[in-house]
Amino acid sequence: MTRPALFLVDGIASLCFNQRMVKSVVLVSGGLDSAVAAAIALDEAGEKECAFLHVNYGQRTEARELEAFNAIADFYGIKRRLAADIGHLKKIGGSALTDEAIEVPEADLSRTGIPVTYVPFRNAHLLSIAVSWAEVIGASDVYIGAVEEDGSGYPDCREEFFRSFEKTVELGTKPGAGIKIKTPLIHMRKSAIVRKGVALGAPLGLTWSCYKDSQEACGRCDSCLLRLRGFREAGVADPIPYREKEAAK
Repeated sequence: MTRPALFLVDGIASLCFNQRMVKSVVLVSGGLDSAVAAAIALDEAGEKECAFLHVNYGQRTEARELEAFNAIADFYGIKRRLAADIGHLKKIGGSALTDEAIEVPEADLSRTGIPVTYVPFRNAHLLSIAVSWAEVIGASDVYIGAVEEDGSGYPDCREEFFRSFEKTVELGTKPGAGIKIKTPLIHMRKSAIVRKGVALGAPLGLTWSCYKDSQEACGRCDSCLLRLRGFREAGVADPIPYREKEAAK
């Protein structure tokens, strides 16, 4: 519970609850899930401000994702935004998203194990930046649009990872920071995420999910396939352009 503080204004005692002006830092990749997570964060923030954070890490569609981030932030009129750069993840490599020598595979939602599109420990990097910024600007929450269903076997998309990271945040930040990691989509199917986005008026047409291409979505990578299936099951037309949609049928 926030404790009220007593202030004297023109000799009159008044109470102020010393509420934080910034409620949340929201990680916005520019993809569908992050846009819906942002819509939820804004809905839950009420009158308080949300800050939007985007991280470039040398991914194939880096420029297109940054464009989507700024378009989403503009749509919501977000003044406090930050685009951080951790291009060293591209130098580290080990992922089809950051290493041009590793081909992005054709979609296969029945695939087991950790796919080559996994960027080693990426979400820990993203969350670390978000928590640092949250601590500086006084935000109480960090939102990330992670989803277990379409984590594609990524170990850093599991709920237990985020709960563990939240404990690390508690131990590694100043006393009283109280920063929480919010994963509002973690147990939702993609179709439910689409419906939630529509219900909240999220700008789904401004989002970008394709792993490979930046002009038209390829329609054949895992990310495209999951997105197309989600829109189809939700009974909503996907508003972005695709080169090919056959893989989602």
